[in-house]
Amino acid sequence: MQIKTDFQRGQLTIHLMGDWTRQYPGVPDAARDPRVRAVVVSGRGLGRWDASLLVFIRTLMRDMDRRRVTVTLQDMPDGVMTMARLMGHRAPAAGNQAVPMPLLDQIGDWGCRVWAAAGRGVAFVGRVGASLWRGLRGHAQTRPVDWWFAFDAVGPRAILIVSLISFLIGLILAFVGAAQLELFGAQIYVASLVAIASIRIMGAMMTGIIMAGRTGAAYAASIGTMQVNEELDALRVMGISRIDFLVLPRVVAMAVTMPILTLLADAMAIAGGLLVGTLMFRIPAGEYMAYTWDALGAGNFWVGIFHGFVYGLIIALCGCYYGIYCGRNADSVGRATTRAVVTSIVWMVVATGALTFLFQVMGI
Repeated sequence: MQIKTDFQRGQLTIHLMGDWTRQYPGVPDAARDPRVRAVVVSGRGLGRWDASLLVFIRTLMRDMDRRRVTVTLQDMPDGVMTMARLMGHRAPAAGNQAVPMPLLDQIGDWGCRVWAAAGRGVAFVGRVGASLWRGLRGHAQTRPVDWWFAFDAVGPRAILIVSLISFLIGLILAFVGAAQLELFGAQIYVASLVAIASIRIMGAMMTGIIMAGRTGAAYAASIGTMQVNEELDALRVMGISRIDFLVLPRVVAMAVTMPILTLLADAMAIAGGLLVGTLMFRIPAGEYMAYTWDALGAGNFWVGIFHGFVYGLIIALCGCYYGIYCGRNADSVGRATTRAVVTSIVWMVVATGALTFLFQVMGI
């Protein structure tokens, strides 16, 4: 293992000779000469070699890159040239900081990325709609067992958490409302307050938030893991539609079960309000339920059910979208899961505002 250097007119030639195995010398001092503008590494006298030669070349390329000095390989074995080409695709060195992008360019870049993401999202929703149409005609590439697992994950396994949270929300609503109404001697109307708030919006909203954190995140994580493990690529190679096989059962299961879970949440919230009204504010249970029944109306009931249906679609679409378009490493799965939950909640709030305005206009 020998190194000879030759410097002429700003070009440093490094001659590698002998066997390069097990260890390598450091970068020659001649390469650190500030007069060097180009480096040529010659392997004409090279004997046997192993990874130590690659480490030497990599270290030299990295050091020269910091000084913006080009490195050229000559008379190297084919294996060395192949690995050197791979090493050439490297990130900028720590000493070469990227030039900051102007503010206007940053705004333009952000707008382009938002526009591309919006187009990708609209296309994804369109593909899901086409898959649903194929499913209604019996042509979707799905299996009965997929539907069973999808409904089991969304429905029975979510009953306990939805019931508990909704009961506590109803309890809190009743306590806060009754504490204020008691100042006017009108604590009996807490039954109407809890019933209308739960049936019309709060039951569906709390159920949606719970399912976004529970099931929407699970959708993104499971499909994203399939992307990392190249299972989605395998489905494409086999000619199986990823939307039919993975997305359609999940979207339908969520859209169908969310209204049912919303009804459960409404009932548990009313039960929590009843507990507070009867035990803390001495309201007779019969009178409390009578006021609750009077406050319930067909309009409020169907508004809450429709909210649950819309929230179910939003959660399933967001979770599956970020899973399908996930990257190919573990960090990407984490980001996809986080984005699925946050985006679901944001779109649920947006949908709530739009639906509230629409129902107000319609007089419902």
